[in-house]
Amino acid sequence: MSARPAPPPAAPSLRFGQVVIGPPGSGKTTYCRGMAEFLGLLGRKVVVVNLDPANEGLPYPCAVDVSELVTLDDVMDGLQLGPNGGLLYCMEYLQANLDWLQAKLQPHADSYFLFDCPGQVELYTHQNSVKNIFSQLAQWNFRLTAVHLVDSHYCTDPAKFISVLCTSLSTMLHIELPHVNVLSKMDLIEQYGKLAFNLDYYTEVLDLSYLLDHLAADPFFRKFLRLNEKLAEVIQDYGLVSFVPLNVQDKESMMQVMRVVDKANGYCFGDLEERNIQALMSAAVGVDFHFDATLGVQERYVGASDQTVEDEVRDL
Repeated sequence: MSARPAPPPAAPSLRFGQVVIGPPGSGKTTYCRGMAEFLGLLGRKVVVVNLDPANEGLPYPCAVDVSELVTLDDVMDGLQLGPNGGLLYCMEYLQANLDWLQAKLQPHADSYFLFDCPGQVELYTHQNSVKNIFSQLAQWNFRLTAVHLVDSHYCTDPAKFISVLCTSLSTMLHIELPHVNVLSKMDLIEQYGKLAFNLDYYTEVLDLSYLLDHLAADPFFRKFLRLNEKLAEVIQDYGLVSFVPLNVQDKESMMQVMRVVDKANGYCFGDLEERNIQALMSAAVGVDFHFDATLGVQERYVGASDQTVEDEVRDL
């Protein structure tokens, strides 16, 4: 009697997380610290992974730090490279040593991951090393959302805002991950100057022709009006870019970003975490947050029968 063949090895369990990207000074490290603390209060086991070889003096406990493998200072000194070329080399070196990264991540297989990434823009618009690292993480069964932080002060300058839209669109198309664009530092936006339109205009990226009218009033940008019109057409033809406003000090704002990210990468939270959200928000505003709980039930049971949803809502 022949022996039965051995069952195939079980597929590794899914691991969820965020890759936090954006230009220098956009608040990536602050976001990682704040989001790690926020998710920890909700009961998630969170680890932060520093993938920025130029990041020194980290303000959060770091489970995996790329500086153990390579640092920007060592590369600049050893290869006589500038900061930009040195950072590109560091990420290519990490790509060539992904076995090191895999070994470092393996002990944290039951955790939720926050990857704090470098701030050099070209890493996400046309250079392939970071894209390939993200692709390899996906092959290791990571389900990741790219959280692209943009400083909200760009909203006060029409030319800069169009530039940010182009960069965001290019990043979305290049790195090929579920993507959430975030306007960071919303608590400081009033200090940057008055907005030409209300905030919804910028977060939803509404008709950019109104923004072009403001540019046309500037003698310098009037010369480039045709160019700006074509850039605006490209952005609106794709129709992909929108923003979620974020104040990392505000629990409601953090929860809004968390929900959008969870929906993007498919993370499904359990009842315990939902109860923790209610308790956290009740403490913040002094009332029970049944409205958010109801929305959570509706989202969780999209496609279910109306009776099932009604039963769940009645039990809240």
